[in-house]
Amino acid sequence: MLARVTSETFRRPPVTSLRRRAAIMNAFLSKGNEMVRADAVPGFPIRPFAMSLAFAVLLGACVQAKQAPANAQPPEVGVIAVHRQAVPVTSDLPGRTSPFLVAQVRSRVDGIVLKRAFTEGTEVKAKQSLYQIDPAPYRAALDSAKATEQKAQANLASTTALAERYKILLAGNGVSKQDFDNAVAAQGQAAADLAAGKALVQQATLNLGYTSVASPIAGRIGISQVTPGAYVQASQATLMTTVQQLDPIYVDLNQSSAQGLALRRDLASGRIKAQDGPKVTLFLEDGTQYRLAGKLEFTDVTVDQGTGSVTVRAVFPNPDHVLLPGMFVRARIEQGVNDQAMLVPEQGVTRDPKGQATALVVGADNKVAQRVIQANNTFGNQWVVEGGLQEGERVIVAGTQKVQPGMTVRAVN
Repeated sequence: MLARVTSETFRRPPVTSLRRRAAIMNAFLSKGNEMVRADAVPGFPIRPFAMSLAFAVLLGACVQAKQAPANAQPPEVGVIAVHRQAVPVTSDLPGRTSPFLVAQVRSRVDGIVLKRAFTEGTEVKAKQSLYQIDPAPYRAALDSAKATEQKAQANLASTTALAERYKILLAGNGVSKQDFDNAVAAQGQAAADLAAGKALVQQATLNLGYTSVASPIAGRIGISQVTPGAYVQASQATLMTTVQQLDPIYVDLNQSSAQGLALRRDLASGRIKAQDGPKVTLFLEDGTQYRLAGKLEFTDVTVDQGTGSVTVRAVFPNPDHVLLPGMFVRARIEQGVNDQAMLVPEQGVTRDPKGQATALVVGADNKVAQRVIQANNTFGNQWVVEGGLQEGERVIVAGTQKVQPGMTVRAVN
């Protein structure tokens, strides 16, 4: 509010009447934001200190009205009571899928590929024929080996008969001891030749069988590396195709050695109880959960010096071939049970400037207190609290943004 002061105002005699001072105050309050003239109260000069006094009284009344609302109520917050319960101890680990069995089909004999007997990308059975290599040279080799075997067999029969005859004559001094010994030696050499001939037949039979290239395992066959008319060599072990068994399928996970050490320490101390047959849950690249559960196969004992991790292998059924070799996945392994943990919803846990997990609790006197808690793992959408809270304490999970430690609140479950 402003007042228009003229030079005549200061020449008038001072007025000390309390009645006129009250009239001046009423004039200021009634005028509001309007200009107050010097003649608002006859015979009273308006001085600067009077204006200041009126401003202070009016402003103080407004501020007091705002700061002291009628019937103020404590803020309402949502709370939950925490209790100790058995919580699975899980580890989320990254990894990749790998086939259960892998067979590289390679040439075992030299020759020209005559035909291919499969469709790429389909399922094949064990011992199913995949390629046919020209068998003519190997069939001829088998016939030659059989002839050698028959010759050796005939020679053995002749030498055996001679040795038997010399044995009878030796008893009547019909032949010398030297002639008998030579006959027995010839018999033994013929027997060895027969054995060598049989081995040649067996080798030739194998080589002839290798001309029909079969799948060593059942699974899905990949791309053919050779075509009919190609020349393959046994000495270079020419790769022809690859067969992979995908049901079941392996998932190779990477776990840091520090995590494994902490788990073994907790199991030894009894803080975590071991679980028989750890359950493994798989999450695909798009974040969806794989519908079938797996089981843990083994944990490697060698730590990778480059990454500081060990390999954990799990096996999953894969009847629909949803999992393909080389896919990036994440697995959750239930490694034990902690029966002294508490679960607190994520919205009830915050972090202070030091990075420590904190929670706001409501005491018996309905006052808010802040607690530093130990919350390093999650279970679903809740934090697993292993320390910092007492049994039955009420943790604020709704309305945390409008309360501070020390405030009185109204808790609602």
